[in-house]
Amino acid sequence: MKSSKWKINYTIFVIIILAAFEHIVIGLFPPLIQYIAKDLKVDIASLGFVSAANILATSFSSIYWGYLSRKYQRKKMLIIGTLIWTVSIFLTSFSNSYFQILIFQIGTGFGLGCIASIGFSVLTDYIPYQKRGLILSFWGMAQGLGGISGSILASLTTVNNSWKWPFEIVGFIGFFVIISFLFIQEPIRGESVSKPKDSYNYNLETKHIKLLILNGSNVYLFLQTFLMNIATGSLIWIPTLYIYKIMQQGYSMGTAVIVSGYLYAIFQIGGIASFYFGHLGDKFQRKTFKGRAYLTAFFVFITMPFYISLFFVPMTNLLIPNDKNEFIILVSILRQIFINPWITLMFVLSLFASAAQSANTPNWMALLTDVNLPEHRGIAFSIANLFNSLGRTVGNAGVGILLGILSTRFTEPYSYIYTLSILQIFLIPSALCYMKMSKNNVIDIKYVIKILKGRAGKV
Repeated sequence: MKSSKWKINYTIFVIIILAAFEHIVIGLFPPLIQYIAKDLKVDIASLGFVSAANILATSFSSIYWGYLSRKYQRKKMLIIGTLIWTVSIFLTSFSNSYFQILIFQIGTGFGLGCIASIGFSVLTDYIPYQKRGLILSFWGMAQGLGGISGSILASLTTVNNSWKWPFEIVGFIGFFVIISFLFIQEPIRGESVSKPKDSYNYNLETKHIKLLILNGSNVYLFLQTFLMNIATGSLIWIPTLYIYKIMQQGYSMGTAVIVSGYLYAIFQIGGIASFYFGHLGDKFQRKTFKGRAYLTAFFVFITMPFYISLFFVPMTNLLIPNDKNEFIILVSILRQIFINPWITLMFVLSLFASAAQSANTPNWMALLTDVNLPEHRGIAFSIANLFNSLGRTVGNAGVGILLGILSTRFTEPYSYIYTLSILQIFLIPSALCYMKMSKNNVIDIKYVIKILKGRAGKV
């Protein structure tokens, strides 16, 4: 019994760690774009397309991986998918042309799609209903920390080395992740809710997909993640905004890149609140099936004013040693948070902004799990991930388009400030989606619980 519980906990841990890698890859690109563009002799806009291609490859392939999980053991699929993205990202470090980096990043996205669908499916089959929001907050926080880690890794290793180093490091770590998969345990579908005595023999059928897409709660969940990711997808450009603000204070590009990476990481510390908001969502949901939706709508809405305010705060009187080693710069940044009122204000605003944003992921995933049957969750998350990725792609493309327009009238960093602020407006309709879906949640969740209890009684 203890051995089985250990395997379950180990499996959950590995799947959550795996979730971070998708966002590590995404986080690598923005700080490296200027270096890659210079080395490969391409313009920055073209590399933005590479980042978008990676995101789209991840989302579209996740649907295919979800389909494969119906036919083959999910553990084997995770190993194959991880091997694909590990090899692809390692090969990215050998890119000597735009075409090569594009192909290798598409390959990386294809492998990462496995995490999005099969990883989520495995995780939700192990999570008991009462702790769904809390455990899924770990998944959401892993993604957030992944993006931060990618940004820091890129910022710290590139200044004194080639831009290829971060890709080599992540690829190398990926091989150890593959080894960790050998010891995970394949869950029984529906195990967390129905507790079947035998195998869960219900599978997704093609005819179910249309009903799944048109399900009332799913429609709003898909639309919500699309709209929200237009806003939050643009946030990967925050380090670039910081770079221009820091250079505006007279610092070199090398120092600005290091400082921006540190600030981006420090200013996302509020994401730790994801644990609490996932737990809070569980408590609200036990009182009413509308509770989680109402709670998340509130925090998504207040995320907007905090981020917009953050963008406009200047880095006046920033005192950082120029062209020094990374540790000395980090100590100086931490000191600035306490003695420079402008940096203090930025820290406080970012703390509230990232904390409010962190409430979305665990509760959104918990709702998606609540309103779909176990055999539908993998494909439902794959479709949702497609909308998620399309939102991030639109957000990134929106940054490029708006920058092109605003740059004719404003210089950096003001063009970035106005661009990122405009895109945060999409958080308003994103919050409204939660309000609209609340009535559907009650009907859909009761239906799923009824079906699962009926199946558990038959086996």
